[in-house]
Amino acid sequence: MATNKNALIRYKTIDECLRNTGRRWTLEDLINACSDALYEYEGKDDMVSKRTIQLDIQNMRSDKMGYNAPIEVFQNKYYRYSDPDYSIKNTPISQNDIKLMGDAIQLLKEFKDFSFFKDMNGIIHRLEDSVFGKDSQNSTIIHLDKNELLKGLEYIDPIYRAIQRKKVLEVDYKSFKSRRVNVLEVHPQFLKEFNNRWFVVCYHKTMLLTLALDRIESLKEVDTKYVNRNLNPDEYFKDIVGVTVSEGNPVEEVVFFIDKENANYVKTKPFHHSQIVLEEKENGTIFKIKVRHNFELERLFLGFGNSIKVISPRRFRRKILSILKKAIENYSSENE
Repeated sequence: MATNKNALIRYKTIDECLRNTGRRWTLEDLINACSDALYEYEGKDDMVSKRTIQLDIQNMRSDKMGYNAPIEVFQNKYYRYSDPDYSIKNTPISQNDIKLMGDAIQLLKEFKDFSFFKDMNGIIHRLEDSVFGKDSQNSTIIHLDKNELLKGLEYIDPIYRAIQRKKVLEVDYKSFKSRRVNVLEVHPQFLKEFNNRWFVVCYHKTMLLTLALDRIESLKEVDTKYVNRNLNPDEYFKDIVGVTVSEGNPVEEVVFFIDKENANYVKTKPFHHSQIVLEEKENGTIFKIKVRHNFELERLFLGFGNSIKVISPRRFRRKILSILKKAIENYSSENE
């Protein structure tokens, strides 16, 4: 049974009230206590309804939550636990809870070699012992594609901490196109993983930059006042494929053809969330996406080789054609 955060706050509050045997609790008292708690924790200024608290008590009494709380009514108006030692905090973990925890542990173990998760190894091992038993051997069911040898993974931790604590970083950065290291003072906003590479989106001077962690030579915190741009990653990346946001490139409709042997792959794994099917043909499918042109978009299209054809816009079509002609020249070299 899915339970939202507000409901858990109410259950906890009702539990604390009923454990306080120094006073008598009416339904109205519980409503007021839960309303106060939601205001304190969530800033919600609305009163909780009578019906909501009645349903909460019903859920706490039942086995749905695994509580089986012994809540009783006495003198026709007051609520209490029939067992004064009872608390939902003491509820034993069910077999279903153990199974779900086991699944979560197996998934967490997939991340154990990343520097960011190294501090969690001891916690994961203790959870394994508690949930599975010390002698249990559990085979991996979920395997995530990752490469622990990637350069720059050691910077995930300090960048994450800097974002958490709103700290400015001085980064020694050398892009693939640069011959020298550039020293950048950046305000890190969030981390992004794409195609097994990690990036950090930063505010630098008056612009936003996306830095690849594998191109960072070193970094350190500095005392400059941090600028928080309050970026929403989903909103920031909504018009692109990949990580390169080029504000100078307009959002365009890209229409392309995929042959019938590969069309279903593109249908089940769309190039972009805006993707739609324009036409089904005997030899393939015509799709449309709305994106900004960037490096990752080019690489995505080139990766489909001779199974894809750009129909429009003409500028993007000419760009892909130019790259393919260069590839043909490479294979047609007389020096082979």
